[in-house]
Amino acid sequence: MSTPIVKKDEKGIYTLFVNDKPFFCRSGEIHNSSASNLDFMEKEVWEKLRGLNMNSVIVPIYWEQIEEEEDKYDFTLIDSIIDKARKEDMKLIFLWFGLWKNSESMYVPGWMKQDQETYFHVEKVNGEKLNIISPLCREAVEKDKSAFSNIMKHIKEYDEKESTVIVMQVENEIGVLGSERDYCKIAGEAFDSEIPKVVGNIYDAKGSWKEAFGDDAEEYFMAYYYAKAVEEIASAGKKEYDLPCYVNAWLKQYPWYRGSYPTGGPVREVHKIWKEVAKSLFALAPDIYVPYCADVIDEYTYDENPLFIPEIRKDAVASSYCLYSFFGKNAICFSPFGIEELSLDPSAVDKPPMEVMIALNIDPSAFDITGSKDKLSAAYGLIKNLEPIYLKYRGTEHLKSFVRHGENDFGAFTGFESYDVEIAYSPRMAAHPLGNVSIFELSPNKFILVGTECSLKFRAKPGENKKADYIKLEEGEFINRKWKPGRILNGDEKMTLKFGDMPKAYVAELYKY
Repeated sequence: MSTPIVKKDEKGIYTLFVNDKPFFCRSGEIHNSSASNLDFMEKEVWEKLRGLNMNSVIVPIYWEQIEEEEDKYDFTLIDSIIDKARKEDMKLIFLWFGLWKNSESMYVPGWMKQDQETYFHVEKVNGEKLNIISPLCREAVEKDKSAFSNIMKHIKEYDEKESTVIVMQVENEIGVLGSERDYCKIAGEAFDSEIPKVVGNIYDAKGSWKEAFGDDAEEYFMAYYYAKAVEEIASAGKKEYDLPCYVNAWLKQYPWYRGSYPTGGPVREVHKIWKEVAKSLFALAPDIYVPYCADVIDEYTYDENPLFIPEIRKDAVASSYCLYSFFGKNAICFSPFGIEELSLDPSAVDKPPMEVMIALNIDPSAFDITGSKDKLSAAYGLIKNLEPIYLKYRGTEHLKSFVRHGENDFGAFTGFESYDVEIAYSPRMAAHPLGNVSIFELSPNKFILVGTECSLKFRAKPGENKKADYIKLEEGEFINRKWKPGRILNGDEKMTLKFGDMPKAYVAELYKY
């Protein structure tokens, strides 16, 4: 067995390979504290992941539990989670809650929390200390490097043969929340110094941070030092076990000013710095709770940054974004947060208080799970069963995918070899997916169509003076990667090819007259 790796496939598309085969993470991230107790995991988590067509799960591991006593490591929790994942036939993406989680240093061991002289904190301009250990604190970074390296070494010894653990997330939503930068003495001296050569080369700039970057100086400064710290931690771990590593971003969003989101984290505006400084990472990943998910998905998908979504809203629209992410953007991973809650009654879901959602600009509908489980399961099932066809057609003009991007996005128009396709999205409704469709052109006259909440109309090419119609329109489902046809639609039923609120597939064979 070979170590999991993210590399370009024969088509030049970045792909996760597990045991030398492409692996698409149909995943979900569990709640922050769920993995801290094995009995809780057994009673409240594992059972609830069944029936979702998942093949992987994102699970936190906690520095405070692994190194409760300095330089003494306890891997019992990690080993037990790996053992259970194997029994559940599930791969693991471990989320390292090390120095930083959602900006703060809340998961560091108690001995580190109590020694603030050695492990000094970020300070605001007025000298107020934040609950964030500074990324410029060499002692803290060295300790995180040591812990992460020991974890990776142990995972290799325990799991290399089985490859249960396939990816590692390093830290979580890092950056300075509550200040535009770190104003502690060491940070201040660094800020007033000449910018590092690597940053100067990226932007063809020189001088101090303020001289070089003006209003962007604080964010670029923090991005450099966070990226530098993460690179040290990740690269040290990868020397022990070369698993793919990534970081995730708390998005830059309204009200946009630095410190209202974690300054210096891997938001899109500072990817140049992160990409150059933190080369051990295969992706800078977005955590997406905003209403404009599709825009973020597009923004974080580009050359050299494969799409990896470790957290996204878990309401019914997740199924739409799931299909678009894989079929339209070649995603490596799609993972709604709090995945274990999809099996609950919607009224029982633990939502953040409204004042917290307002403060963090979170769309409250992101936590409405009405109908989410069945729709996400159906989407994951389609992705699983369409995998051979997807691998054949992705990266070609024979596969095109669309999703509604906003309230003023009413549809799309696209063309294939012999036919054009008019796509009309249904109006957005609560507890429903968004309009989306993925079209596989199997031949000039035959298509597989997958989607929700939209209608399609095929047209002959301009100038042909012909109309398009169906030789055969089949509804059905993919089972064990084979098409099982259902009804053949004709008469009134074929007048409009319409998708409803449950992800499904059609096979359409066309002709012109």
